[in-house]
Amino acid sequence: MNPPLYTLARSLVALTAASLLGACAAPTGNTSSDRSAFYAGGTYVGDKGKEVMQGAMYVEHLRPTHRTQPYPLVFFHGAAQTSMNWISTPDGRPGWAQYFVAQGYDVYLVDQPARGRSAWHPGIDGALRNFPAPVIEQLFTASADLAKWPQAKLHTQWPGTGRRGDPVFDQFYASQVEYLASNAETQTLVRQAGQALLDRIGPAVLVTHSQAGPFGWLLADARPDLVKGIVAVEPNAPPIQASPVFGAGKQLAFGVSDIPITYDPPIRDASDLALEQETTPSRSDLVACWRQKEPARRLSHVGGRPILVLITESSYHAQYDHCLSNWLTQAGVKNDMVRLEQVGIRGNGHMVMLEKNNIDVAAWINNWLQTKVK
Repeated sequence: MNPPLYTLARSLVALTAASLLGACAAPTGNTSSDRSAFYAGGTYVGDKGKEVMQGAMYVEHLRPTHRTQPYPLVFFHGAAQTSMNWISTPDGRPGWAQYFVAQGYDVYLVDQPARGRSAWHPGIDGALRNFPAPVIEQLFTASADLAKWPQAKLHTQWPGTGRRGDPVFDQFYASQVEYLASNAETQTLVRQAGQALLDRIGPAVLVTHSQAGPFGWLLADARPDLVKGIVAVEPNAPPIQASPVFGAGKQLAFGVSDIPITYDPPIRDASDLALEQETTPSRSDLVACWRQKEPARRLSHVGGRPILVLITESSYHAQYDHCLSNWLTQAGVKNDMVRLEQVGIRGNGHMVMLEKNNIDVAAWINNWLQTKVK
């Protein structure tokens, strides 16, 4: 066989194998018939003659063949991540994006401003940071071995060893990117770009993960008529205090965000919130939560829509995401706080959308959406 024919034959074999693997792995039912991308938001900044666009957010739109759901889902990734989180798992299985398209949802995937395919401009956007590989092992992939928090030993769902040199870990770590060091800067940019996105696409359900948790509350505050529900997967918490995994310090000065959000009665700044801390946590493996002193101010724009706060069994968030749910409840925001182990889904860590049972978790979320979002 001459080289051109050999090359063609080899390509056809590879293409056929890939097609068969894709057919076996893809969720059954609806499939995406159209994919497009655009940018939401952004403003021109800089000296005259040197203007650049800051704050534009990359958005990928996946359309099902037959849309059967009333509202699209908008997925916001967490720190050091991109929309790759939702597309595929690092061991090659379909991600949540494919699953929800197969259920008849329009799906929008974003790269946060100054992240991934959304431009970061030196001298205009803030400083960047990243996650070293050992931190990823500790927080996301090999937490059971390293046991840095009480629930970590329960982690069983990561595919592979979770260590450097394992091909699944190496694929995952290759997807990690630099991100803005300031959560306040990130929230400000996403609030602006997220409003532009909602103004363009109309009413939607927001699916947030980790660092993106505040985006849901801020966008509901800014566009209450356009946010039809919020699925907060392991959202940034706890209010007021830093995660014990990251050491002493403060975060989320406004309770659910690092930047101003509407309270009733109004506040001028975060210092107007009267605070107190639990004297003892409700369980020995949980942190003591901060809350408002009564009478508590209300998050008047955030409530009035279905809200799910979803917590996995073994994540470092299992120690404290209940504090965020409690803060919302006290501020008049009804929410369903669900620990996955309470509904029979065991062993998950923080990167639940990438784990071995990722589709089981997606199916549970879909059932919640079908029940709650009208």
